[in-house]
Amino acid sequence: MKTDTRVVRIPGGPGPEAFQAFFEALDTPAALCDTSLRLVAVNEAFHRFCADHQATMEDVAHALAAARVPVESSSCDLELPLAGKPGAVLTMSRRGDVIAVRARNDPELARSRLMMAERALLEQARTEGVLLDLGRSVAEAGGEEELVAAVARGVKELFPGRSFCIRITDSRTGGLTSLYAEGRLKEGAHEPLVLLQRAVEKLNLGRSALPAGRVTVLGEVPLLFLGSTHGVSAPLVASGQLFGAINMEYPEGLDADVQHDERVLLQLASQVAVAVKNAKLIDELTFVRKYLEDLLEKANALILVANRDQQVVVFNQALSALTGFRKEDVLGKDLFWLVPESEHLRLSQVIAAAIRGEAVNSFETRLLSRDGNEVRVSFATSSMLAPHGEVEGVIAIGQDITVVKELEKRIIHAEKLASIGQLAASVVHEINNPMTAVATYADALLQRSRTTPGANPADQEKLRKILESSHRILRFTRDLVSYARPAQDKPERVQLNAVVDMAVGFCEHVVSQARVSVHREYSELPPLSAVRANLVQVFVNLITNACHAMQPGGSVFLATRREGQEAVVSVRDSGTGIDPKHLQRIFEPFFTTKPEGKGTGLGLSICQGIVENHGGRLTVTSTVGAGTTFSVRLPLSLD
Repeated sequence: MKTDTRVVRIPGGPGPEAFQAFFEALDTPAALCDTSLRLVAVNEAFHRFCADHQATMEDVAHALAAARVPVESSSCDLELPLAGKPGAVLTMSRRGDVIAVRARNDPELARSRLMMAERALLEQARTEGVLLDLGRSVAEAGGEEELVAAVARGVKELFPGRSFCIRITDSRTGGLTSLYAEGRLKEGAHEPLVLLQRAVEKLNLGRSALPAGRVTVLGEVPLLFLGSTHGVSAPLVASGQLFGAINMEYPEGLDADVQHDERVLLQLASQVAVAVKNAKLIDELTFVRKYLEDLLEKANALILVANRDQQVVVFNQALSALTGFRKEDVLGKDLFWLVPESEHLRLSQVIAAAIRGEAVNSFETRLLSRDGNEVRVSFATSSMLAPHGEVEGVIAIGQDITVVKELEKRIIHAEKLASIGQLAASVVHEINNPMTAVATYADALLQRSRTTPGANPADQEKLRKILESSHRILRFTRDLVSYARPAQDKPERVQLNAVVDMAVGFCEHVVSQARVSVHREYSELPPLSAVRANLVQVFVNLITNACHAMQPGGSVFLATRREGQEAVVSVRDSGTGIDPKHLQRIFEPFFTTKPEGKGTGLGLSICQGIVENHGGRLTVTSTVGAGTTFSVRLPLSLD
């Protein structure tokens, strides 16, 4: 049965004053509003209710102004947001143009609000804990890649179920340097970087500083992932520089507080931006340091650095190649360990000057090498200063002058040989005059002895030997002067077999001293065009080397043959052979396997140059313990 709730007025009943008195005496907090929800009357119980909840009439008026006017003969509840006791509810009932308002406490509402507050506090604590852990993770990240991975873990923990994309860019060019996406990205969605206009304005990020074509500012950020319904984004900005953005999107059906997520994401982005900036600074510093280290390590100069305690802290590849010591062998060692004891005093003076801040432009010294030899170097030194200006050590940059010093020795030696050569020419002239007389008189005596009856045959034999020896000496001195004379560049037609024989003649003393034998096997060869003295020099050097490579009783085999349009001369010995590790270096200038003072290391290099100038080739084959063969190939078609 339906109850009629209409007000029934009884004839002769109380007047309006009685109702007013009843309204004011009512214990229930009550008020009256017009249809605009403006308060027109409030009883004493309502005032007490508001005082108990630490509210004013203005608070109630604001709450009513934001409420919806109930329809005729209906009622609705309105939560009164107060800072005092929770659970205050206003029930509004409309009758015509009058809206009655009744205030009451709702325990269930209070409990609900307390639970919501508790959940909010727990969520806030969880968020702060994740952000704190994330801060530690990004601080410990060793590079940009580790940093992005740490941020991705934090985003997944803070916002489960969301799709997100982390993009790190270069602050100068806007180029993408790192990308991490959780979800199915749309094709080409990761570039260009789109920023929300209000975020750019809030962060005071000047548009002129944004790289053109790489970054776009729009009123709404387009969705990046397939299946997303809406999303939020946060730019990574630190010190007015843009380092990327984090986009987070919601798949269909996911219930979430978007505004809360956006606030947390902005907080996260601010923290990540500072970490990215620091990581990029560290990367730049690491790159610069690595670049400088490589520059020092691989520079085409000798670079050595020692600290104030005279310990080696830099020893580059050029020094390692020169001395044979590995960097690990030298770093941390005392600097004086690298130089001979005789150089310690001079080195001490240079180090003392560097510690005083004085530079030394040219300091020549010797360094020890792994094989026990010494190398000559020239250094320019300067002081290394610490940030506070104190001298921290000394840096020495130099070059290998071993070759220069060797050349100086060779020049001095050549000057001596030139002087001896001039003296020898005078001696040869002095020998030729009396030797010519000896030969002439010996020939005259021999002829007279042959026409004299009863002459002693033994005397004739002696005269003949004197004559042969005299001619031999004259021929040798003539050839020696010819060989010592500077060679003319103009070639002539020469018989190669005769050139080899002439070289053998010059080497008779070396052959005799080495107590070895010479074997010849010549083939018929046509004349070829060559500078005779230069070819003689080649074969003298090869025969001499062969004699030095053998023990007494060895043999030198000289052979000539024709192969096509080439004449080939081979010089083979029965010596010990050449170590394979030396075989590829024997034509290098100043390389020699002979003891100190026994060889210059220039002979084979000069021979190779002479042969190549004739259009030929000088090659070598060798077997350890079986001997060595040098082959000279010369073209027969040279004019």
